[in-house]
Amino acid sequence: MIETINSFLNGIVWGPIGLCLLFLAGVWMTIVNGGFQITHFAHWMKQTIGAIFKDSHVRAHTEKHDKQISQFQSLCTALAATIGTGNIVGVSTAIISGGPGAIFWMWIMSILGMMTNYSENVLGIFYRIKNKKGEWSGGAMYYLVNGLGAKKGCKTLGKILALLFSCFCILASFGIGNIAQVNSISGNLFSAFSIPTYITGILLVFLTGIVVIGGIKRVALVTEKLVPFMAVIYILGALGIISIHGNRIPAAFLSIFKGAFGLSSIKGGILGYGLKSAIVWGFKRGAFSNEAGLGSSVMVHSSSNVKEPVQQGMWGIFEVFADTIVVCTLTALVVLTSGFFDLETGKQIVDISASSLVGQAFGNVFGPIGPMFIAIAILMFAFSTVLGWSHYGGKSVEYLLGEKAVVFYHLIFCGMSFFSSTMDLTLAWDLSDTFNGLMMIPNLIGVLACSGTVMAITKNYTDRVFKQKDIKPMYSAYPEIQKEQES
Repeated sequence: MIETINSFLNGIVWGPIGLCLLFLAGVWMTIVNGGFQITHFAHWMKQTIGAIFKDSHVRAHTEKHDKQISQFQSLCTALAATIGTGNIVGVSTAIISGGPGAIFWMWIMSILGMMTNYSENVLGIFYRIKNKKGEWSGGAMYYLVNGLGAKKGCKTLGKILALLFSCFCILASFGIGNIAQVNSISGNLFSAFSIPTYITGILLVFLTGIVVIGGIKRVALVTEKLVPFMAVIYILGALGIISIHGNRIPAAFLSIFKGAFGLSSIKGGILGYGLKSAIVWGFKRGAFSNEAGLGSSVMVHSSSNVKEPVQQGMWGIFEVFADTIVVCTLTALVVLTSGFFDLETGKQIVDISASSLVGQAFGNVFGPIGPMFIAIAILMFAFSTVLGWSHYGGKSVEYLLGEKAVVFYHLIFCGMSFFSSTMDLTLAWDLSDTFNGLMMIPNLIGVLACSGTVMAITKNYTDRVFKQKDIKPMYSAYPEIQKEQES
């Protein structure tokens, strides 16, 4: 019954309407903002990854009484939620189901998704408010109500979409943020170390609870240490495998480009993976991996101590770049250069599941240590994702039911980790895809409706920074917060 309902909903949100909305949102936000992710590539790189090493303010922790988190912590927490099993299992699934060409469409969606994520975070900072605890609360629900809702005749629509987004976000926090991640952790630990799944579930309930109950500052403290470490270790391991199979890299890229346009074929003219399959799986797994368009990471980016909406928007661009262009591409090359696929046809020639594909690739090079390394990498990737999504779901519960209800949500979320560890993996991924899509639709409607606001804020920033115009900055939609940020 669950599978039937999920299949129906999945066909709607990831059908032509959902995919076109995701694609067009990226295209439109790129156009209205002058291709910011391309034309100002050097600037946003300098203001993000470059600033980490040069500006101590970016890394500096806020005071204990301050409920904000640093820019670096907001990035790490957002990356914690995005760099997860989607970068390992998700990429493998995309290649198996959509062929190597799916990777090309993941790239396309990431380039466009950079501006979608940028726009979400600009709006998130511009429309965020402070709750009774002094914490910033931002997200799609706020720019749906106060952005879209402020437009003539759209007040009720904004409220309804904000309500739907919050409900879908809570569901997604249990799907992409819990079920898919914990299930991958337990499955890989069982395969590599023979640890029973229920033992993994119990341990994750305990570990998640310790961090999550401490709130966003404790989550940020953990992720700022975990994310850089796990990313660097995984990247180095992947580069080691790719370098060993260096002679296959050109063929791997050719396979990706041929498959992207349905040109791969078996001798005799029988078509391999088609264009539609490559696009659908590339878009789906791209969205699952970097979450651009979902409106999820806005909730942690909005907790940053930054004043400038565009500054946080640039961290959103870098987030997508690091997640998909760097990590997902490396995973794809690991898979495609390891001999598991016929690079002429794009077909899988070794019977290995998506969850084990990367582990086997590492095993072929590093021996028994390979699958163990991937199991540990997935543990760190997925656990950090669980922490990030616990914050997203909590903020949605806060919006719907108030701050006191968040405690009960966190208890349920932590307890869910036990059941997630024993679920069927296929159903876990299918449910996660559906929840992502449901969350995406109201968010993208809000982003597109507020595109003029994003354009105005971006122009205000570029006029001040690049053209040196002496004009008043646009920090907030609310006069009292604008005045506070100017002081």
